[in-house]
Amino acid sequence: MVRKTDSIFIRSTKDIGNTNTYHEKEIDLGAFVDPLGKSVLRIIGMQVVYSDSTGRSTNINDAQSAATQWQLVTQTQNDIVLASDKSLIASGRLVANGHGYIAGGNHIPSYVSQDFDVSPDNFTGGYLIGVDSIYLGGAASTGWTGDQYVTVILECVVESLTQTKAVALAMSQQ
Repeated sequence: MVRKTDSIFIRSTKDIGNTNTYHEKEIDLGAFVDPLGKSVLRIIGMQVVYSDSTGRSTNINDAQSAATQWQLVTQTQNDIVLASDKSLIASGRLVANGHGYIAGGNHIPSYVSQDFDVSPDNFTGGYLIGVDSIYLGGAASTGWTGDQYVTVILECVVESLTQTKAVALAMSQQ
């Protein structure tokens, strides 16, 4: 069993394609979360990687713009949700532009920005999780030359569920 003070790292990658269609993957937390056994998970940090299937940068179609967006939620979804949705843990968006490239052919984007939805890298006080599964989902536009892959690396700690934490969970989410 993981000690309360030990960080654990949960990694998950999801192929979200490049067809403007939502794709989702379940991340099983059953080994860490057991509300009846009074065990919950707290996400204290998070890293996100956008890549192709090999972990490298994905090319963009010539003179195109492209976007990739993802979300981490406590309930399965059919599409991207608004930030006001209580199931949303975190979300991010990458926007790329291929305009201005003169030589022709597919290439790495000339401009990339996360400014529209800055992915979190840590949570002040952490993000408490009391469900057996969370879901990583997203969609990517057709401006990419290949499928987009989103990888999340979650730094977490396992904690005992107290009455205070149970009330916080009930009020905030899930």
